Amino acid sequence: MNAFSRIVLQLMEHIEYRICRSGEDLESIFRLRYDSYLSVGMIKADAKRIVEDEFDYSANVFNYGVYYDGHLVSTVRLHHVTGEVPVSPSVKVFGDVLEPRIANGASYVDPSRFAADKDWSAELRVLPYITLRLALIACHHFKPTACLTAIKEEHAAFYRRVFIAEPIVRGRIYPGLTTPVDLWQAPCPMSPDQGARRFAFFRSTALERRLLFSPPEDDRSASLTILPSAKYIRHAA
Repeated sequence: MNAFSRIVLQLMEHIEYRICRSGEDLESIFRLRYDSYLSVGMIKADAKRIVEDEFDYSANVFNYGVYYDGHLVSTVRLHHVTGEVPVSPSVKVFGDVLEPRIANGASYVDPSRFAADKDWSAELRVLPYITLRLALIACHHFKPTACLTAIKEEHAAFYRRVFIAEPIVRGRIYPGLTTPVDLWQAPCPMSPDQGARRFAFFRSTALERRLLFSPPEDDRSASLTILPSAKYIRHAA
């Protein structure tokens, strides 16, 4: 295992993932998005001081908060896009490209609304890896055709290097943002093998994946906390 993976695995001892479906946890995510996006000029100031949209409440959504020693430090939203539920932000913005593919049987994991606390990001520089790990293991769980991501051009190198992503469509306006985004696609399955060979912390157990991505059996208002499982995998030790 390389030194970088060891560092991230040590930090993940302090990490909890929380599925946020309603209430204060979901509102905290909306506020974190607002503060994060405003600080880098991606949105304009708004009196409500939250960032939310209709996709936060769709049937195929998973909203996650990432907590470090009990502090909310980052968040990401995932959609599992299928022919039965062809709904996600990328489908709305890039529908002319994606909808014909979905009609022909393609499916996608679509991560969006990644945001991180500005102060914690300075201290925990590996937060993008820890947070976007959720998208990678979602691909392992759902086994989609590909993993999508709508990103600004300056973030392209990270997604190309970490997720082996390639651009599909350039320069479109994303609802609520002030800067255009490009649609990128990563092949699936690329995990756990491709990603975990380079980054041991991308590994996950079947139990973690089931807790993260299975629909709730009863109370959808409850928030469920899940611990990362990479350290329990023999190959990650």
